[in-house]
Amino acid sequence: MKTITFSFIIPVYNRPDEIKELLESFLNFEGQYNYEIVIIEDGSTETSEHVVEQFMDQLNISYYFKPNSGPGDSRNYGMQKAKGNYYIILDSDVLLPSNYLIEVDKFLETTYYDCFGGPDAAHSSFTNLQKAINFAMTSFITTGGIRGGKQKVEDFQPRSFNMGLSKKAFLASGGFGKIHPGEDPDLSLRLHKLGFKTTLIQSAFVYHKRRVSWSKFYKQVNKFGMVRPILNQWHPSSKSVVYWFPTLFSLGFIASIVMAMFHINLPLYLYSFYLILAFVLALISNRSLSVAFQALLAIIIQFFGYGYGFLKSTFTLVVLGKNPEESFPHLFFKI
Repeated sequence: MKTITFSFIIPVYNRPDEIKELLESFLNFEGQYNYEIVIIEDGSTETSEHVVEQFMDQLNISYYFKPNSGPGDSRNYGMQKAKGNYYIILDSDVLLPSNYLIEVDKFLETTYYDCFGGPDAAHSSFTNLQKAINFAMTSFITTGGIRGGKQKVEDFQPRSFNMGLSKKAFLASGGFGKIHPGEDPDLSLRLHKLGFKTTLIQSAFVYHKRRVSWSKFYKQVNKFGMVRPILNQWHPSSKSVVYWFPTLFSLGFIASIVMAMFHINLPLYLYSFYLILAFVLALISNRSLSVAFQALLAIIIQFFGYGYGFLKSTFTLVVLGKNPEESFPHLFFKI
């Protein structure tokens, strides 16, 4: 295997402050590595060019501006421009631990994969809202560890906020498609069909700020729910009953409240036990009552938002037999 040369691929849209914090985290990298940073401005009206210029003397950065076509196409554009043979794809709203590249390089040098993903975590400087949403998105009792919170590594579906992809795999697959969100599991599933293996590097985590309010969080998870039936239609082998859990949880929660009105309390007791357990785990992991209480709200929003989106999309595609792009045009970028 030839020497791995890394290119960090970072699309950005109207987020110069985030780019500044991300580039600052590169300055704290441990180890001696030659790598490049490729920033793709995706048609922003508030560009990051003036921020990037501040780091040109300290970091090997290439900066490109292109018309808006979505994060997937922007990542593809960046990989086409990159000089390395292994791409590390990041969202602009992450921070890197100082040992990040050490962990990635060590893993790939001993156990090479053409595609990897890493977990996300909450930095101590994050707001309580960001920490609460991080708990809801990463805890095993909410998402089952699909975003890296578990030890299973084979056939892991990386998320594009923290994802590695070899040049070979990029050229063979054509990179990301035009759906968003969902472009990252779609790419992973296409790579599997092409014979490439994916994995999880548990130690290669990033701090993911998740720049969301409650309303934005609902819209985000609602889109996640709508995308999954589309992916199931494109990749039938990826279908799983677990994707129904948020919908069933939400319907069951409503039913338990109605049943409690008729003095049938056991279902509501079971839901109460689950939420108490979630509260305790959030409290232990964050040591904050505020985060623990907000985590409960985040979990409810996550399940109801995803569950409704999944049910709506399933009904539209399966029952009505409609075309995904015609039914949900806001989930697709025109490339």
